[in-house]
Amino acid sequence: MAMILLVEDDRIITAALSRALTDAGHVVRPVGRAAEALKIVTDERPDLVILDLGLPDIDGTDALRMMRSVSDVPVIVATARRSEADIISLLSAGADDYVTKPFSGGHILARIAAVLRRSRATTNEAPTAITVGDLVISPRQRRAELRGEALQLTRREFDVLAYLAERVGQVISRRELMNEVWNQARIGEEQTIDVHISWLRRKLGETAAQPRFLHTVRGVGVMMVDPR
Repeated sequence: MAMILLVEDDRIITAALSRALTDAGHVVRPVGRAAEALKIVTDERPDLVILDLGLPDIDGTDALRMMRSVSDVPVIVATARRSEADIISLLSAGADDYVTKPFSGGHILARIAAVLRRSRATTNEAPTAITVGDLVISPRQRRAELRGEALQLTRREFDVLAYLAERVGQVISRRELMNEVWNQARIGEEQTIDVHISWLRRKLGETAAQPRFLHTVRGVGVMMVDPR
């Protein structure tokens, strides 16, 4: 059983989804506006969010980015958008998964089960701390420090950094990162990975031309290196 925040302004969809989720044993908190959802994410810490993009007060993608700035809660986006650019934008903004409308109750329940299973497994199996040079990553606390200063990372940035840090000296392909961190192999993965690596480099104080931790192996992937 999970506490699921359902962010959807269509009453018919809300009623149908709430019934399906409740019948599956989940506790559902339905809201119709992004601002209210952000307050609940901050104050009540739901186990998972289902986020519609067509909200009346704030664009759904902007709402997703706002959620990611305050919480690591898993988010499944429900959208009618199907273009490659839209999907890349959603994944880059921090979505854990997405479903395209229309979808069945069974489909969304399967997605929820998979995302919750991965989220809980990551927390339970995470090592206490990983040290790479003057970078210290604490997976259970989802915290990373560089020279004693906390890094402000999004959920996905942290997941990528931790995955690479656990495999220092190994070249990790973009496809592996998409499979193991995003838990999916979908269109646009190379651009999505490259964007997150670029953001991480900026926060680690390095560049692709002058890497310190994250070294690109052309045509293969990226490798975390201990700079000491």
